[in-house]
Amino acid sequence: MHLVQLLLPLKKNDGSPQPGELFGKVRAELTERFGGLTAFTRAPAEGLWDSGDGVDRDQMIVLEVMAEELERGWWRDYRAELERKFEQDEIMIRASAVERL
Repeated sequence: MHLVQLLLPLKKNDGSPQPGELFGKVRAELTERFGGLTAFTRAPAEGLWDSGDGVDRDQMIVLEVMAEELERGWWRDYRAELERKFEQDEIMIRASAVERL
């Protein structure tokens, strides 16, 4: 079993807000494919990184799904699709092996 987390930015690279319907579509796609999801949307997470020209910041929401098998090819393609839709250089998707207790 794997926990897959998607960190989706609230703003485009130009600082304008992402369209709300874009988040709804991702939630619907993931719910249909994985049978459910958890969305952390009330208190956006903040990402910080050194861009070489100073510290950049990004606010994001986190979506999580549980997957029996980790289909790396599907996730690679889906990440590329999300990067286009969200107009980002990179979208972080990470997976952890979990044990159901």
